[in-house]
Amino acid sequence: MTTLYLTHPAFLDHVTAPDHPERPDRLRAVNKALAHERFNTLVRGEAPEGSLDSVTLCHNEHYVGEIRHLAPTKGLVYIDGDTSMSPGTWEAVMRGVGGAVAATDAVMSGTHDNAFVAVRPPGHHAEKSTAMGFCFFDNAAIAARHAQRKYGIARAAVVDFDVHHGNGTQDIFWADKTVMYCSTHQMPLFPGTGASGERGEHDTIVNAPLASEDGGAKFRAAFENVILPNLRKFSPELIIVSAGFDAHYRDPLASLNLRAEDFGWVTQQLMDVADKSAGGRIVSVMEGGYDLQGLQESVAAHVTALMGADSRHKPSA
Repeated sequence: MTTLYLTHPAFLDHVTAPDHPERPDRLRAVNKALAHERFNTLVRGEAPEGSLDSVTLCHNEHYVGEIRHLAPTKGLVYIDGDTSMSPGTWEAVMRGVGGAVAATDAVMSGTHDNAFVAVRPPGHHAEKSTAMGFCFFDNAAIAARHAQRKYGIARAAVVDFDVHHGNGTQDIFWADKTVMYCSTHQMPLFPGTGASGERGEHDTIVNAPLASEDGGAKFRAAFENVILPNLRKFSPELIIVSAGFDAHYRDPLASLNLRAEDFGWVTQQLMDVADKSAGGRIVSVMEGGYDLQGLQESVAAHVTALMGADSRHKPSA
């Protein structure tokens, strides 16, 4: 049993404006980090293109058609001040969906213990019918819905440690009692959602906002006191991770001041929960992380923890 790593060169073809933080070099940094010899046992594959049928599990059909229609043949088309499409964006977005779905299939079928999917653009700000915050389609949410539809998962969880709140994932699952969405994030910060009182229609939205400069100790406490107890009680059969690494202290877009080892720690905690209720099944999909060195260090810590599953005792689901 192994850890699967999926990515694709097409993610480099989503071009943004000069000096935009969400740039192709992010993916190059991740690939460089995972080229180290300690990751030699990773099973590597290419993210396939996803289907429109998968996208519409979470997004309005009219919206999906609109995004497809807006994709330019040259130059950039701006959806908002931060979110733009280039000629390579549509394929990149669809491979993000396809990578998340393929990783879910690999983990649900038992082919791999867990998976990490390095995609760009990210997805967790994309609401049912709105692109924003660099995001078009919510890969993590689509993965959870796909697992429910194809494998009959009764309870799935999406856990988001990106420094920005995943308003899109919260929007998609707000009224859904079968999916728990948990998030730590910096507040106040874009997009402005994620207060602890936002709990959804079935008490399955769990927000643990943190303040600027809170650092690793308060991040860990938020997981230990809020996120993990709720997850254990919910007892998910699959955990999808919205793996954003922009809470790292070097990141230019926030100031939560985490270290690489904090990402390794939280990954281990989620694996422990998954061991107890989900047969160890975790699919991690990359979100933010905009300082290249911080991204490399954090991804390395995250994937190293995932690979630790190879030697762990794992009870059956």
